Amino acid sequence: MAHQDIPVLTTDRLILRGPAPEDYPDFKATFASYRSRFMGGPLNAYEAWMLYAAEIGHWKIRGYGMWMIHLAETDETVGMAGGWMPAKWPEREIAWIIWPDRAGKGYALEATNAVRNYFYDEQGWETAVSYIDPKNLDSIRLAERLGCTKDHDAPSIDGSDAVYRHPSPDALHQSQIAHGIAMEIAHYCDPLFKPKGWAID
Repeated sequence: MAHQDIPVLTTDRLILRGPAPEDYPDFKATFASYRSRFMGGPLNAYEAWMLYAAEIGHWKIRGYGMWMIHLAETDETVGMAGGWMPAKWPEREIAWIIWPDRAGKGYALEATNAVRNYFYDEQGWETAVSYIDPKNLDSIRLAERLGCTKDHDAPSIDGSDAVYRHPSPDALHQSQIAHGIAMEIAHYCDPLFKPKGWAID
């Protein structure tokens, strides 16, 4: 069971809840796979366990963290999205990862848009970044679809990552970016929608 103090977020297709013990097997499998190569993986069993414990503890220490992304229809998990700022992070990050067999269905866009709105509307964030490996083209595309721009002046974590700055709450409100995100999510929610080309989150 997820910690009771962590808010539950809902979207058209998703329910976002705090990480719970029963979600760990999917997390472990993903972080042991090639999918996690841009997020410090692949990890061995001990490393995956320690990272998952950190995901849970981050909520207690920072007051925010990563949600597990569940499908509303089946309750199965498909990934994670949320806020992240461990030691040595220059500033608060919005991060995401989708399980390997669930990519390409728009879940990361839908979930990350929901958590960003929560941080802006409910926690008063005025800015956020996403630290992305320059080789992680799928995450860079997703960041750009969320309206992020590369911030060349912001400090990175270790000099090897690119910093993508999210638009401020004021810049996002009623903007073309926000309308575009809503339109794209609506397409993915349409059962007749068949995206063409290479699958992106």
